[in-house]
Amino acid sequence: MTAARHRPVGSGVVTTRAISGEPAGPLDVRTVRVDPDVADHLLDLLPDEGPVTWLRRGEGLVGWGVAAEIRTSGATRFADADKWWGEIADTAEVRDEVNEPGTGLVSFGSFGFADEPGDSVLIAPEVVVGRRGDTTWLTTITRRGHSIAAPLDHARAEVRAPIDVSFGDGALNGEQWMSVIGDAVRRIGSGALEKVVLARDLVATAASPIDVRWPLRRLTEDYPMCWTFHVDGLFGATPEMLVRRERGLVTSRVLAGTIRRTGHDERDLALAAALARSSKDLEEHEYAVRSVADALEPHCSSMNVPEAPFVLHLPNVMHLATDVAGVVHDAATVSSLRLAESLHPSAAVGGTPTPEATALIAEIEGMDRGRYAGPVGWMDAAGDGEWGLALRSARLSGSTVRLYAGCGIVADSDPEAELAEAQAKFVPVRDALAPG
Repeated sequence: MTAARHRPVGSGVVTTRAISGEPAGPLDVRTVRVDPDVADHLLDLLPDEGPVTWLRRGEGLVGWGVAAEIRTSGATRFADADKWWGEIADTAEVRDEVNEPGTGLVSFGSFGFADEPGDSVLIAPEVVVGRRGDTTWLTTITRRGHSIAAPLDHARAEVRAPIDVSFGDGALNGEQWMSVIGDAVRRIGSGALEKVVLARDLVATAASPIDVRWPLRRLTEDYPMCWTFHVDGLFGATPEMLVRRERGLVTSRVLAGTIRRTGHDERDLALAAALARSSKDLEEHEYAVRSVADALEPHCSSMNVPEAPFVLHLPNVMHLATDVAGVVHDAATVSSLRLAESLHPSAAVGGTPTPEATALIAEIEGMDRGRYAGPVGWMDAAGDGEWGLALRSARLSGSTVRLYAGCGIVADSDPEAELAEAQAKFVPVRDALAPG
């Protein structure tokens, strides 16, 4: 068992723990190069208990074990975690022979969508394996004076396919959710707000506990252009990079405006052209881009915001997408996690204006999002890192998986069309739970 220490920080509650049942203390961190063949497929290295992942196109980070962990909640969940991480980084002894983004001391995090309850987690694993281009590395993170013998030689249980998975409605069925959409459209029409993002859930139940490595493997294979993640039971494949900060540069990929693919190339090209001209989708997208640019501007000495979006093609849907970029001037004092906080919730997952939209979500959505649509990703000791939005995602607990999907609602949204879009967004995780 691990020891836990609870203390109030800000308006939230913080829980920290360390390995070996002892209080969290200074960490020894060592990163070394390893033969790429040793980690040819990063997911194959993972044990079945407590893995963390952040992967795209075969590259990224995986890890396991807990060297240190913090759980935060409430409105100060980001600030509390960031302060704790700064203290951990300041006292760590780091030997990094690789010096690539993702080497040295790193943590993986997943943060609650709403301020209440806002339950969130930031974890420094005991073992991290990373790949970037032709470079592969191994990082071990231990309490000072301890070590991990043969960190890649642990016994890995066979990945188990889910058994007898069935699906059912979550908080609301389709008819009830369309009624909620209609209510939101009426409120937008009255001038109460411009846009709101409303989500629904779907519950999958299996005959036995689900091995999260199974859906992770399927997601990396089927959606290689997305970021496949798993942190503390929350997993998925997100197409949306909330913020990446690397060596003074910051980027954010904004997605808003969606259409379902048919599987026929000519028809999909025509749909992509229609999406690019759709006034409804362009309006929704403009709100999202504006909210991201406005949030990043105070942190940047210069920015590039494209005038028009491009169409991002994914296996199940197409999105209007814009990549916002900038040069940060406050990297020494503001981490990538705090940048993620400043961007969250963007119009892509909340709405416009943000206070009115988030209040409406809490009033009519009918469920607790938990960490769905919140920031998820990783951060290093310098505060650089990548934080996506936990979309196309689900929460795993034993034999139960709760899937989430959301849609941006504006004045001319059609409830039936929005229900169809939500169904399309369930597809990645739903298919990933299939045994075949």
